Amino acid sequence: MTSDVLEIAFVVPESGPSGIYGPSCTASGRMAAAEINAAGGILGREVRLRTVDGGRAPIVVADEVTSLVEDGAVDAVCGWHTSAVRQQLAPRLQGRVPYVYTAVYEGGEQTPGVFLTGETPTDQLLPAVRWMADEMGIKTWVIVGNDYVWPRASARAVRTYARDLGIEIRGQAFVALGTHDFGGVLRRVERTRAQGVLMFLLGSDAVRFNRAFTEMRMHDHCVRFSPLMDENMLMATGAANTHELYSAAGYFETLATAYGLDFERRYVERFGPQAPALTSPGESCYEGLALFAQLAAVARTTEVPRISTVADSVSYEGPRGAVRVRNQHLVQRVYMARADGLQFDVLAEIHAGA
Repeated sequence: MTSDVLEIAFVVPESGPSGIYGPSCTASGRMAAAEINAAGGILGREVRLRTVDGGRAPIVVADEVTSLVEDGAVDAVCGWHTSAVRQQLAPRLQGRVPYVYTAVYEGGEQTPGVFLTGETPTDQLLPAVRWMADEMGIKTWVIVGNDYVWPRASARAVRTYARDLGIEIRGQAFVALGTHDFGGVLRRVERTRAQGVLMFLLGSDAVRFNRAFTEMRMHDHCVRFSPLMDENMLMATGAANTHELYSAAGYFETLATAYGLDFERRYVERFGPQAPALTSPGESCYEGLALFAQLAAVARTTEVPRISTVADSVSYEGPRGAVRVRNQHLVQRVYMARADGLQFDVLAEIHAGA
């Protein structure tokens, strides 16, 4: 590493259940780095991404990234990976370098030096459940999630606010990452006679759940909502298995805003029509690098103490529209969408990003 190069540990999933997000994350990150460099880099330094496979065991990922930081091989950390990885990594970094975490997550992260672009239950999950109760009459739910921090904490948030939301949670089930057989879980769901399933399932696990859901004809009487359902997952699920499947996010590829359309145009021009699908996890990686560039520009340094001091004054326009930083988190608009075959039909804005 030289003084005119700024190395970023780019932690994105290349394996495991979340590996389905990897190609879009990688492409969007490459695009962000190229655009930042074309505009002069970060504080005049060329941005280079050093990819770390974030789909492995959390302790393995944290060990590798921490070693890179301690060796002075990277100046920052950014990327999409699970909360289990973040919880291992953030305290070990100890604010030595900026860490921009881009995944949808359970909320509550306040470690110094960590900045977050992902949606949280307050601005995504809870407004979505309220919208489905008010607009669709969906008021009884069962929770199905993977057994780690994001699904369990998100489930707690829904249960905590169930009365305020006017809903009832009739049961929950958590399964190991990499689960293939959802037959037993779905039979338990069916016995509750709930109107909907809140899915906190990751990547390929969600794909298998969706296929099994349709095979058991559950879609005839039960809807699904997932805070993490991207275009790659729709394609893997198959159009026949996405009936009455809903999601919410700050970005959808079909969201026809001027910012989103311009982002899609640049993406296709750079990578061509055979590029990885443009997805919310992928766009979040672009967003994370763009946020880091903005933070460094305002602070005029990449040092964590100064960035932390000025962070709440940072605002900019990107693929998600006008966004700003508050309490280490990106404040953004969030939208409700329904799967229409292999695409999302955006239905409403459910959080104004105020």
